Amino acid sequence: MPRKAREKSARAVYHVVFRGINRQVIFEDQEDHVKYLELLKSYQEISGYQIYAYCLMSNHIHLLIKEGHEELGIVFRRLGAGYVYWYNWKYNRRGHLFQDRFKSEPVEDDAYLLTVVRYIHQNPVKAGITDNPIDYPWSSYQEYFIDQGLCETKYILDLFSEDLTKAKMQFETFNQAAENVQCLEIDEKKRWKDPEAIDLIKQLAGVKNLSDVQQLDKLKRNEVLRSCKSEGLSIRQIERLTGISFGVVRKA
Repeated sequence: MPRKAREKSARAVYHVVFRGINRQVIFEDQEDHVKYLELLKSYQEISGYQIYAYCLMSNHIHLLIKEGHEELGIVFRRLGAGYVYWYNWKYNRRGHLFQDRFKSEPVEDDAYLLTVVRYIHQNPVKAGITDNPIDYPWSSYQEYFIDQGLCETKYILDLFSEDLTKAKMQFETFNQAAENVQCLEIDEKKRWKDPEAIDLIKQLAGVKNLSDVQQLDKLKRNEVLRSCKSEGLSIRQIERLTGISFGVVRKA
């Protein structure tokens, strides 16, 4: 059966989601996140796109993007090729890293544009990684307060107020408000059986035995715990399998 054609946006604005193949982790450490953002920035001039929001999770990516003079299919082939080549070299691996086809939805009005911005920024909160989106370093949320970075922030802030200070305050309130709107998602949450969860934790931590996770230094341990939560493991399951207390897992 032929693939369904992508729904085109009259505004050329899309919420895009793509993930690692077979849910594979695509960002192992800080350097990986930085590399992908550098590529996203470097290809802006070539492809002419604008970014309104982004969030890099351990095994998937959310982007709110306005198409430029190159269509998104070409954009993501460029990005994918550049990142996968570097990632495979770094980790001495071969083969595909990303799922073949990204998912996208058109964003046709400013109200839904803001909804998607909030949805993207709240991803780490919903995954239990942080209580406040400003504490997550790999999303565009912080860019709206420092006036520099990858994103086109002015258009979004102007939707709140022409006064920049007021706009930022209203933006913060809006992005931290609870919402029940379901935007485009990568897929349904996977329920991890213990044997699969054990293998995942070992892979993320780079250990042979689960008990070794407790011996990791605090920064590495918390990075592993955050990655486990973003993959969909519950705090209780992580606690039970690693022996690390519920409170530590929750706050990581």
